[in-house]
Amino acid sequence: MTGDETLFEVTSAHLNTGLRGLPVGTCFTSFVTPTEGVHYCGYPIAELAEQEPEDIVYLLFNKELPNDEQRVKFVEDLQSRGEVPEQINEVFRSLPKDGHPMDWLSIGIHVLGMTCLTGDWKEDALNMVAKMPRVMGLMFRYREGREDNIPEDNLSQTMVQRFVNTLDFESVDKEKMGKIVATYLVLHMDHGGGNLSTFTGKAIASGHANVYSSMAGAMNALSGPLHGRANQSCLEFVLKVGTDDPIKVEEFVRSELEAKRPIYGFGHAVLRAEDPRATVQFALGEKICPDDENFKIIRTLREVAPKVLAENPKISNPNANVDIASGALLHHVGFTDPTYYTTFFGWARVAGIGAQIFDERVVMRDGKGVPIYRPKYIAEGQTLRHLNQ
Repeated sequence: MTGDETLFEVTSAHLNTGLRGLPVGTCFTSFVTPTEGVHYCGYPIAELAEQEPEDIVYLLFNKELPNDEQRVKFVEDLQSRGEVPEQINEVFRSLPKDGHPMDWLSIGIHVLGMTCLTGDWKEDALNMVAKMPRVMGLMFRYREGREDNIPEDNLSQTMVQRFVNTLDFESVDKEKMGKIVATYLVLHMDHGGGNLSTFTGKAIASGHANVYSSMAGAMNALSGPLHGRANQSCLEFVLKVGTDDPIKVEEFVRSELEAKRPIYGFGHAVLRAEDPRATVQFALGEKICPDDENFKIIRTLREVAPKVLAENPKISNPNANVDIASGALLHHVGFTDPTYYTTFFGWARVAGIGAQIFDERVVMRDGKGVPIYRPKYIAEGQTLRHLNQ
């Protein structure tokens, strides 16, 4: 595309629509297609689902998957960055336990920024990625009142192992937990450049706020019920269904529609098929927990809900999305409080948003970076025609 090529014509009909569909930049890390869903640096997500989270972090920052030697060096590099400051414990100890976990996560990231800032965009982004497993584990411990006997952070472990080790749940299959969390992270690390949390983080960084402040803002954007907190709502919805009987599930779905309540876990703004991330999680569930009560419910919902939703011609994609299965899998391995689910989303997205912030600040426009975001707002009573005169 040349610099003079017209990509999009803006009309007054585009005003006050949340910038939906308006091109504003380029994204090097990921894109979404209607049939294959999200791609990371050109790789369809279905091809990456079995990779380790560290491999995907490398991919997003370097735009290629690591070879064996690069993988070893990168894992060692992340491990060297993983230590968290003692102030995290002090701050978490002081926070109200009934505050939402996403607020805790945002505050934790701010603490990292106040104690670990280097001022280098890439160094800070990678440092944050490396410290997140311990921050997440400590958040659980302090919120649950389990402040005593917290295991030391074993920096020789993988990111997921460090989180599971810090959490130290009793009577839980830690290997199974690790697999579910690792898959969740891989599937959620990035999703194009224009979703609310990613755009918010990049917009904050465009004013040269540091990457920690920018990421904290991104987490605040993610916390809303129309964005990342949808996965919390989805598990609450599944628990509300309460049965895997197809007839009763269909009755429930129809009653929710009649009451004009949302059917969580279905539909997608871009996809026109089942979200491959949902497909991957269903396959994982069939291996790990096929007889889990919640998994049996979502298995039935996967069959029933699309048929009911497809009766409405206005619904272009009635199929399962990524949120339908993630909550049931997390619940199965001990994460029974759905208010935490968005924090897993946030943990994953730190890598993708961090990589995109680095690209926009350091790489794009031949290293000059994207200028500060400053969209045009039209004064009431004016039109685009008036502005062009």
